[in-house]
Amino acid sequence: QVQLVESGGGSVQVGGSLRLSCKASGNTYSYNCMGWFRRGSGKEREGVAAIYVASGRTYYADSMKGRFTISQDNAKNTVYLQMNNQEPEDTATYYCAAGGDLLCALRPRDWRYWGQGTQVTVSS
Repeated sequence: QVQLVESGGGSVQVGGSLRLSCKASGNTYSYNCMGWFRRGSGKEREGVAAIYVASGRTYYADSMKGRFTISQDNAKNTVYLQMNNQEPEDTATYYCAAGGDLLCALRPRDWRYWGQGTQVTVSS
């Protein structure tokens, strides 16, 4: 089993920045990728970014490129999501996930482990 705990959510104004963290524990050798997903009010869960743990290669949803950066600290079993120049449309619950296929495709159904989520609210 793998446990994922997110932190760093909160409220930010338009144009501001936040960094989310996700610490993994348990059987951290049982997955290839870690990633971030989000679900806004009334919307489906969508992929934001992913990282292949062994190589550090990163993947982003097309709409997230440029403002979001995923990174990791393998020594801490922690993955980060840096979010810059935030927009009201970024308001959502952000979920950390572990699993994925060999290309870390951002399809929620391919990810086995999920955190509880952390709320991000962007206000104007």
